[in-house]
Amino acid sequence: MPQSDLPPADDSTPTEPTAAGWEGAESDSAAASQPAPGEIGFDVAAAKARQFPQTPGLYLMKDRLGRVIYVGKAKNLRSRAGSYFLKAAAEERRTAELVREICDIDFIPCDSEVDALLAEARLIKDIQPRFNQDLKDDKSFPYLEIFIREDFPRVEFTREPQSRGTKLYGPFPSAGSLRGAIAVLQKIFQFRTCSLDIDEHDERWRWFRPCLLASIRQCTAPCNLRISKEDYRRDIDRLRMFLEGKKTKLLKEMRAEMEAAAAERRYEKAARLRDEIRMLETLDERGELETHEQPEVFFIDPKKGLAGLKKVLNLDKVPRTIEGVDIAHLGGGETVASLVQFIDGLPFKPGYKRFKIRGVTGVDDFKSIHEVVARRFKRLEDEGSVFPDILLIDGGRGQLNAGLAAFRALEITPPTVISLAKKNEEIYLPDQDEPLRLTRHAYALRLLQYVRDEAHRFAQHYHHMLRKKSTFGDDSPGGS
Repeated sequence: MPQSDLPPADDSTPTEPTAAGWEGAESDSAAASQPAPGEIGFDVAAAKARQFPQTPGLYLMKDRLGRVIYVGKAKNLRSRAGSYFLKAAAEERRTAELVREICDIDFIPCDSEVDALLAEARLIKDIQPRFNQDLKDDKSFPYLEIFIREDFPRVEFTREPQSRGTKLYGPFPSAGSLRGAIAVLQKIFQFRTCSLDIDEHDERWRWFRPCLLASIRQCTAPCNLRISKEDYRRDIDRLRMFLEGKKTKLLKEMRAEMEAAAAERRYEKAARLRDEIRMLETLDERGELETHEQPEVFFIDPKKGLAGLKKVLNLDKVPRTIEGVDIAHLGGGETVASLVQFIDGLPFKPGYKRFKIRGVTGVDDFKSIHEVVARRFKRLEDEGSVFPDILLIDGGRGQLNAGLAAFRALEITPPTVISLAKKNEEIYLPDQDEPLRLTRHAYALRLLQYVRDEAHRFAQHYHHMLRKKSTFGDDSPGGS
């Protein structure tokens, strides 16, 4: 439930707010001071909201009896909380009933939007405000789930929590925000999100090829036994402390551990702890969830889509990573390209890339695809990075052949390379004369369409962005 999507009120009486379940709330993060007796009412609350800081945090709406009736999070407390006191909020069906009952408002500052998201879920679960009622014991809302009984516990986004053997956090009001928070936290704690059944005593895992998350330092690759069970679980324990609101205590423990490691001349461990501490302390600089939010696409089942691709493409194993390439043309013959990255069937926005085509004159899709594929995979090869399991090119046979030619020119063994032609949604494969035609409802086709359409959207966004500029620079941030 997004912040603005308030449910209709019911006649239940909310519980009074308590400290239970609100672990780690700092004394200097208390709500704004209570008004003096008699100083309540809609106008008083509106005046208080105008004095809120322009920083992340939670806002708490209260009724005439001082009961919390709604909790929301905000990237900018003053702007978000103040919006409830505008004429539009009183007229909007989703907020009108809430607005009529507001007699007071308080706030709780947070270090970042990620902190605010986690605090919001904890506080709603604790006090169950009347207008957050749809979050009460509703299993259709998203949770963050940690499989604590595994040798190397994985972290998952789920709408269907397990009945035992896991630790649940949530429910969360927004699926997109939760996915974004997971992406942010994975950069710090480097936990795995795959569904592999990893046994620390099975030496065969030492020969397993990790996915690209290991290459970009967002997973410590327990699938390749690059980290011990004890060290991995220590990272998970730190994640759990953060999720439970114990950030101050966590940072204190990490600093002590870093100093001890440095004193013992374990400099690699000390350096990693230093970097994790720095990322936690600057979470406000990397924690804007709009940057990391992932769309919720209900008609696609990622797991079934990946399993379907394994079957129809005759792959040895279920693919984990897919990259999609698309070309867009600007006026005057300028050409740009996009590359999007999917992990486990979902967009991985930190892996998106943009390219300005340099070596092609005029409009030539085939040469443009050749250039972007060559630039992308030469860099991966030079860096020793892991290739995606599947490279999807937007187009037909000609576009596929252009991409394959880039690999031949570089003398690089390609991953599975395919193209998807939009007209009839046909899948072109190397060394096959006839395209593969799947039913429109096939999970594998839907996933490929999702990748292709996301690559097209991202290319068009770059196209429009460059049209607004008077001059062209090099590849934009994140480019290859």
